[in-house]
Amino acid sequence: MIWSENALKGKRILITGASSGIGRACAILCSMLGAEIVACGRNEERLADTISKLSGSGHLSLAFDLNNEQNIEEEIRKLKGSNPISGFIHSAGIERTNPLKTVYMDDFVEMFKTNVASATAITKQITKPGIYDKNGLSIVLISSVIGLLGERGKIEYSATKAALSGLTKSLALELSAKNVRVNSISPAMIITEMLDRMFEVLPRESVANIEGRHLLGIPDVQSVASMAVYLLSDAARYITGTNIVLDSGYSMS
Repeated sequence: MIWSENALKGKRILITGASSGIGRACAILCSMLGAEIVACGRNEERLADTISKLSGSGHLSLAFDLNNEQNIEEEIRKLKGSNPISGFIHSAGIERTNPLKTVYMDDFVEMFKTNVASATAITKQITKPGIYDKNGLSIVLISSVIGLLGERGKIEYSATKAALSGLTKSLALELSAKNVRVNSISPAMIITEMLDRMFEVLPRESVANIEGRHLLGIPDVQSVASMAVYLLSDAARYITGTNIVLDSGYSMS
């Protein structure tokens, strides 16, 4: 997508998972388009590295545990009285490959907290008076095409990503009266350091099969960041409750 350099000027965007991958790409692109970034993650050093790569000024980082609701509330409260939040990208998440016989409730709960419940907890906090932009707040949840299709060994992950679809619709309905839009993006595989490491240990035949299912090639993180920017921008002001599949034809192959 081609954007005006001021497409997000005056907007303040909170991004989880901003220390790497899709979250970092979103932070960099949003800053290039004029936004102030609130970069969130656990690792302060990696967050500082993200901040150093951003364009413009006024950026800050918040380091907190996504599985700790009290910690989330305390950190988000620090934003009250400053520039209001007009965008939120929930990119943080964990992924595991576990067959059913190795899936335990405690592990399932941990992944659900990080991938789904934390998005709800942050949304709850940023939609409080004095924190969000009453002229419009756009929330973008990064889901996965695996939440739509399922996959062997991805029981926990696919269930949590499917849950984000329901969360998107329910939040969109409940928050529309506050001028808040909520949408999600469902990518398939994305070129990241994690994918590179996975391809290094997989048999060549398996890698070729994965690549072949992406009919237009495996997208990079910029493609997801660009779609997130569109949903954050005023160009998408009438879009809410929608899941956008960005999978290079993976779900059709």
